[in-house]
Amino acid sequence: MAIGFILRVVYFLGFLSLCKLIWSLIRGIWVLFLRPAKNLKKYGSWAIVTGCTEGLGKAIAFELASKGLNILLVGRNPEKLKAISIEIRQRYKLIETRDVVIDFLKHSGQEIGKLIEEGIEGLDIGVLINVAGLNYPTARYFHEVDQELTQSLIKVNIDSVTWMTKSVLPIMIRKRKGAIVNIGSGSSAVVPSSPLFTLYASTKCYIDQLSRSLYVEYKKYGIDVQVQVPAYCVTKMTLRIGATKERPSLFKPMPEDFARASVRMIGYEPRCCPYWTHALQWCFTKLMPDTVLDAFRLAEGIRRRSLGNTASHKN
Repeated sequence: MAIGFILRVVYFLGFLSLCKLIWSLIRGIWVLFLRPAKNLKKYGSWAIVTGCTEGLGKAIAFELASKGLNILLVGRNPEKLKAISIEIRQRYKLIETRDVVIDFLKHSGQEIGKLIEEGIEGLDIGVLINVAGLNYPTARYFHEVDQELTQSLIKVNIDSVTWMTKSVLPIMIRKRKGAIVNIGSGSSAVVPSSPLFTLYASTKCYIDQLSRSLYVEYKKYGIDVQVQVPAYCVTKMTLRIGATKERPSLFKPMPEDFARASVRMIGYEPRCCPYWTHALQWCFTKLMPDTVLDAFRLAEGIRRRSLGNTASHKN
């Protein structure tokens, strides 16, 4: 009797696990491919994008413009900002743009707030996308990260997101609507560790916790806060960390491909992995022991360190 009862319990638990797996698969397909994107114009007619002069930020700015949103571009290079503004207006004739020059490495939080306040005056701000980010130039051990790089990583990856968010939240609270998206990293939310990129991953952990906590705090005000955790995309950042020979592939999409998936996710879950192959990688990592993932990530970091050193010697 006892053995029969135990077997029934085991079968029942196995059935529940199978149902959970099937449900997760169905929901994943719905979320990534079938769920309709939200009408972002309901949040407001303007979107702010940081880090918009190249890579993911530029691609996301163009994708938002294609959805009918006017774009306020934030970056440190006025010439590049002007060029992107012109390109957006030429491609999307009815879209307005505005530039705000901010150097997150140099400006204090108070200065960032003042510049944004001046830049958004009179605008119906509905969406903020914090894309600006900084990584190591090559893989390296923590003790090899010098003071300048340490301070730069904290200012760009942590301070910029913090002060940009604080600058727009009061406006969204008054309107009782808005969307804030912070671009995090799979290194902070998907894998158990990120050896040889420790400080970078740690700053992205801050972004992850900040975003998910703000989601809970401000949901009652109609503000949707979200952190997106991509894996590798083909950008200058990934090329700088030793991936000098990488090309677009199934698991390494172009920024434009990621941007389309990213914008479709705005306004939904507090944390998401927008691109479908990145989400597939996320699922695989959940099935693997942390010790195996740690060993793999360390080996990958050492490989990138070697590639980065080789590239440095060639230059």
